[in-house]
Amino acid sequence: ERIFGVEWKLEVVVVPVSDVDRAKHFYSERVGFVVDVDHKPSDEYRVVQLTPPGSGCSITIGKGLAKMEPGSLQGLQLVVADVAAARAQLVERGVEVSPVQHFENGAFVDGPGGDWNSFIFFSDPDGNGWAVQERPAES
Repeated sequence: ERIFGVEWKLEVVVVPVSDVDRAKHFYSERVGFVVDVDHKPSDEYRVVQLTPPGSGCSITIGKGLAKMEPGSLQGLQLVVADVAAARAQLVERGVEVSPVQHFENGAFVDGPGGDWNSFIFFSDPDGNGWAVQERPAES
């Protein structure tokens, strides 16, 4: 049921970075996000919007966007159909990524888990932290 009859869709998350060009290269060339916008109307303001393939939500990096310390955003989460394939793609592109892990008895341990319980973790060059979760196969 919708709140007040209005749809609410998360479209953009601002990710705080210290070096826009370095972060743009990481997210586009290493992680594989699509660059939608790179707009710099002044030396004080730049916005780069990138979208994970298949996602309805984008991230924005840049200058003059948000008052957050670079690297302070933790717990961003992506969902994929095949976490092992996603990990292999990141490793092939030079991203430091954890082994496939699952949550068991209050902690993450190596190896895949059951439905919704297989993850990999990586950080961007500033230390913003990402989790990638495997969704169950659609039946």
